[in-house]
Amino acid sequence: MSGPGKKVVDVAFKASKNIDWEGMAKLLVSDEARKEFATLRRTFDEVNSTLQTKFSQEPESIDWEYYRKGIGSRLVDMYKEAYESVEIPKFVDTVTPQYKPKFDALLVELKEAEEKSLKESRRLEKEIAEVQELKIGTMTADAVL
Repeated sequence: MSGPGKKVVDVAFKASKNIDWEGMAKLLVSDEARKEFATLRRTFDEVNSTLQTKFSQEPESIDWEYYRKGIGSRLVDMYKEAYESVEIPKFVDTVTPQYKPKFDALLVELKEAEEKSLKESRRLEKEIAEVQELKIGTMTADAVL
């Protein structure tokens, strides 16, 4: 395969290798989110499989001589010329350049929110530990009295 089809297949294959499905699954907290995530992954795998199989194969070449024998050179030459003149337009991605900066900014924002959340979790864990120590201290003091 050559041209835009092969490029799409290559990009999809590389993208599928870079996805950390297990890492993303660990971030999900609800059963509904897990179900939606499983559907997303299954759909992605189906599309990726289709791209790998259907679009990674070269089309079969046409045996023009076979048709010349049965139909005649003039008509076959007309079809051959028309067939070879067909140009498949190349895909030009105009969307990615528009959304890539927004996506990158969201990733930065996500990392910042994740760090903030982790700091808050650590702070809350310390506070819980302190409250539990106070509770134990209070229980011990009550037992002594």
